[in-house]
Amino acid sequence: MSQSDAISQEEARHRVDAAKVELGERGAPWWTDGSPDYNRKMGAATPYASWFASLEEQSTWSIRKRLPS
Repeated sequence: MSQSDAISQEEARHRVDAAKVELGERGAPWWTDGSPDYNRKMGAATPYASWFASLEEQSTWSIRKRLPS
């Protein structure tokens, strides 16, 4: 990658980050419901761990169901 390509890529990343912050996808939580923020946390490390594990079990089950015996 050339120097100018690297600079353009970095500038584009900054613009995307700024847009995502403006949209509320990144940055400080914009809601005020008092609940903890679990963004950027692994599902298994949150109160939703059992629900998250059930998704994996369902996914594995559906894959196994389609595999030939």
